Amino acid sequence: MQKKDFVTLIMSTIGGILFALGMCMALLPEWGAMTQGIAIGAIGVVILLVMLLVRRKMSGKPMIVINGKAIGTTLLGVAGAIVLGVGMCMTMVWNMMLPGIIVGIVGIVLLLCLIPVIKGLK
Repeated sequence: MQKKDFVTLIMSTIGGILFALGMCMALLPEWGAMTQGIAIGAIGVVILLVMLLVRRKMSGKPMIVINGKAIGTTLLGVAGAIVLGVGMCMTMVWNMMLPGIIVGIVGIVLLLCLIPVIKGLK
């Protein structure tokens, strides 16, 4: 295992766990820890973003690349993740089962559209 892969593994595990724990704390009313959950989730997101920058630096690539394809891919990914999240909230929090499932499937389809955009069709 290369050093950059090991660092990525450790940082993404820590960031993912903190983000997931923060979201559980924020979304489960039984826990009564909304403010603390948002703070822990935000710390997890920051660790994950730093992990991306560290991995690019260790790979010898520039830390941030701005071009049309990167912006389009990012917007598609963010839109897909938000739509999927809204669908999950509709089913689990707002008691809107069928519309939530439909919105969630639309989000999954948007995220699946990232594959041909990133890899290209051959």
